[in-house]
Parts: sequence; C-alpha cells; structure tokens
Amino acid sequence: MMWKRLFDLTAAIAALVILAPVFLIILVMVWILLGFPLIFKQTRPGLKGSPFVLYKFRTMTQERGEDGKLIPDGLRLTKFGKFLRATSLDELPELFNVLKGDMSIVGPRPLLLRYLDRYSTVQARRHEVRPGITGLAQVNGRNAINWERKFELDVWYVDHRSFVLDLKIILLTVWCAMTMKGINSPGEATNSEFHRARN
Repeated sequence: MMWKRLFDLTAAIAALVILAPVFLIILVMVWILLGFPLIFKQTRPGLKGSPFVLYKFRTMTQERGEDGKLIPDGLRLTKFGKFLRATSLDELPELFNVLKGDMSIVGPRPLLLRYLDRYSTVQARRHEVRPGITGLAQVNGRNAINWERKFELDVWYVDHRSFVLDLKIILLTVWCAMTMKGINSPGEATNSEFHRARN
C-alpha cells in the first residue's frame, strides 16, 4: 500500500525531528546508568518472515552469573529500563527501522525468530505486513493479554488495515504509554515465552 509507506516515512521523519532532544537525553542517561552499548540490537522477523536488525534503547545490564551466562531478564532490568519500557520510550530507535523499510509505524510487533515455526497457519499471517512500532494488540492489553488474543488482533489488523485505523491506533498508543497499562505479562518481567499454537 503506497499510502502506508508514504505515511510511515512522513511520520518517522517528523517524529525524529521533534523528538531529537528526547533521544539525546535518553542516550546520555543510558550511557551514565548502563554504559555501552547504548543501543540494543536483535535480529527479528519482518515482512514475510525475512530477518532484519531491530534497534531499541538498551534497558538491561550485562550482568552474568558464575557460569558466564546472562542472569535472568528480571534481574538485569534496571529501574530506568523499566521506565523506558513502561512509557515505550525504548522503542524510539525503531523509527530508523521505519526509515529503512524494515518496519511500519503501525503493524504486528516483531517477535523472536525462534517463534516462526511455532505459529499456526492463521497466526503466521501476521507476517503478511511489515511489523510495527505499535499495533492493535498493543492498544488492547499489550503484554497483559495472552498470545492467542494478541495473534487474533494481529491477523484482524492484516485484514482490516486502513489509514483511519492506523491513526486511531497511534492515538491510543499515546494514551496507553501515558497510563502505562499492560506493561508486563502476569508474573513476568516483561513478556512470557510463546511456545506453540494450540491445536
């Protein structure tokens, strides 16, 4: 959809210009509180499952246990990191992913590569569009809803996406970020592991 790519580019450029001071402040805070690297990079599946490198502000320490392995996420997530996640400010570097064409402003969230072979045929349809910085699932419960519901919302978006729907989701995203609702899965530091679709 040509309108969606044009909208993504316009919105991403405008957001980067307007939010430049916020970017600078967060970069300095991450440097002071967490050190380098300032940006978290991870390969995620994008359109049609093709991998791309996703960018986020770093929110965790690199603390390791005696075995040399990273300690659990919940222990590495700092108070500042929790704030960035709660307000979705850690997602701001994904605007560069939008400029590159890896992502869209609105779409199903890019999850982990290891999930690709765990989706049902219907759930896999979430990859028929570019992943988004925010999406329908993020404004309807975020991490507080279960995986099945998230994927239902993702696929519904694929079938009903429109300019008006994208604007509505963006406005609801701002509200959700301000109210900090649905940040974590119950009993988890952020989100639970998706294992496999139910038959």
